[in-house]
Amino acid sequence: MTHKKIAVIGECMIELSQKGADLSRGFGGDTLNTAIYLARQLPTESLSVEYVTALGTDTFSNEMVAAWQQEQVKTTLVQRMENKLPGLYFIETDAQGERTFWYWRNEAAARYWLESERADEICQQLAQFDYLYLSGISLAILSAASREKLLSLLAACRSNGGKVIFDNNYRPRLWQSREEARQAYAAMLACTDIAFLTLDDETLLWGEASVDEVVSRTRAAGVEEIVIKRGAESCLVACGDAALIDVAAVKLPKEKIVDTTAAGDSFSAGYLAVRLVGGSAAEAAARGHLTASTVIQYRGAVIPKSAMPQ
Repeated sequence: MTHKKIAVIGECMIELSQKGADLSRGFGGDTLNTAIYLARQLPTESLSVEYVTALGTDTFSNEMVAAWQQEQVKTTLVQRMENKLPGLYFIETDAQGERTFWYWRNEAAARYWLESERADEICQQLAQFDYLYLSGISLAILSAASREKLLSLLAACRSNGGKVIFDNNYRPRLWQSREEARQAYAAMLACTDIAFLTLDDETLLWGEASVDEVVSRTRAAGVEEIVIKRGAESCLVACGDAALIDVAAVKLPKEKIVDTTAAGDSFSAGYLAVRLVGGSAAEAAARGHLTASTVIQYRGAVIPKSAMPQ
C-alpha cells in the first residue's frame, strides 16, 4: 500500500468540562479531535497524520504536543510562540448530554500560524501533502490576510495533485458578519474536493434550504464529494453527479448518550479512515457513524483509546 500524508490544520485549546460537581481538564478542538480519531483508526504505514497549528512555550502546550505524539499524530509542523498561549474553552453538559460552550481564545497562538517566520517554509511543505483537512473554525480564527495565504496554499496543494477536505463547522461568534463568512466559505468551497456539511450550520450561514438545494449549491461550487452529517439521523453522500447515498446511523438508547462533544469531528475521522484508503462512500459513512456513536458514550472530546471500536 502506498504511504500517503494528511495534514490537519486548526486550533487545539485547553478543555475544561463540568457535569454536576465534577470538573475535568483535557485538550480539544474540532480539527484536533478529527486528527486523533483518524490516527487511531489507520496504520501509520498507510496514512500518516500531521497536525498544523501554533502553540505557546508553556506547560499546557508542552502537554498537548506530548499527548499528540503518543497518539501517533506528527507534530513537526507545530509552531511554538514565546509570547502566546493556547486558547481555553469550558463545557457545561446537561442531563441530556447537550452542551454549552464558553471560549477564551482571542489571542490564541493558533491565530498567528501563518504570520510567523516559519510560515512560508511550512506552506511549501504542506503543498506537497496528499491531503489537507481544515474546518470553518480553521478559517474563522485567521486574519483576512492569513486567510488569503491559506487559500493560496490550498490551491498549490491541489495543483500538485493533492486533495482538500473541508468541514463547514460554522460558528457565528468567530466572524465579524455573516457576509464575511459567506465570502470566505464560497472561496473555500471553490478549492475543496471533499466537503463535510452539517445541515444546521448550512442553515445558519446560508438560510433555510432543502437537502437537494444544499447539494446543488455545493456541487456548483466545484466540490466533487459531499457528505451531509445529520447527527443521530442517517448521513447522505453525493459523489459527482451520482444519486445521493443514504447511510443509516447507529441508534443508541438515550441513557447511553453521555456527551455529544466531538460527535461530528469523530464521524469525519471515521469516514476518512475508510475513504482515503480506497473504501466506498457507503463503507466510509458506516464507519463514521460507528465512530461517532462510540465517542458520545464517553465524557469529553477525546475518549480513551481502549474504548475505540474495532
